[in-house]
Amino acid sequence: MKRDLHIIDKLLQKSDIELLNTKQQKELHVIQELYSQQQTMYKSKTHRIEDRIVSIDKPHVRPIVRGKTNAEVEFGAKVAISVAGGYTFMEELSWDNFNEGTTLIKSIENYHQRFGCYPEAVLADKIYRNRYNLRYCKEHGIRLSGPRLGRPCQSELSGQRKLERMDARERNAVEGKFVEGKRAYGLARIMTRLRETSETVISMQLLVMNLGKRIRDSFHRFFKVQILARLRGVTAKLYGKWAIVQ
Repeated sequence: MKRDLHIIDKLLQKSDIELLNTKQQKELHVIQELYSQQQTMYKSKTHRIEDRIVSIDKPHVRPIVRGKTNAEVEFGAKVAISVAGGYTFMEELSWDNFNEGTTLIKSIENYHQRFGCYPEAVLADKIYRNRYNLRYCKEHGIRLSGPRLGRPCQSELSGQRKLERMDARERNAVEGKFVEGKRAYGLARIMTRLRETSETVISMQLLVMNLGKRIRDSFHRFFKVQILARLRGVTAKLYGKWAIVQ
């Protein structure tokens, strides 16, 4: 690769780079940056570097270490979402790895902007329970799920565990949204190449998920009204028959 890039540099000194089309110019720039990163890691004898390129077609994609059984390293956008009333809201989207705990305050402020009030409780994972987030929630009268910091009180231990189990069951809705998006809406199969189009596709898929939720709620209310109306009619007939027999 070093030899080939050296030959290309010599040719570009005698010719204009405009001889290459836009796609070729972009790929050449990515390959040059990729070679520079690999050379830096080779000389420093390390396997990590900032903004590491792993794809020539998608240079914005970064390797994100997840430590899962089936995939220790994942490639793609990292998305933080929140669920309110069964609807999904995207709070953070980044192609670089980030700490989810830093997004809690932003998510709560987004909730306040959407609904005009702060939530009564936030059901979040343990990573969100840092001192800064706990202090913020306490100042705004928000209950953050999970045990409080410090040694638990024995008299409150059983009640706290029961509340934690209830919060964990309700919080499963967030994991369920990821499963729903990946299996039913193609969230795990983003085929676009550009960064902007990929982010647009992700946003559109979350929008379609919310539209599906809206349609299901509408049908639920419609059939509920129809069933109640029929039940009232059946009850009236039964009462009428019972009155005649009596």
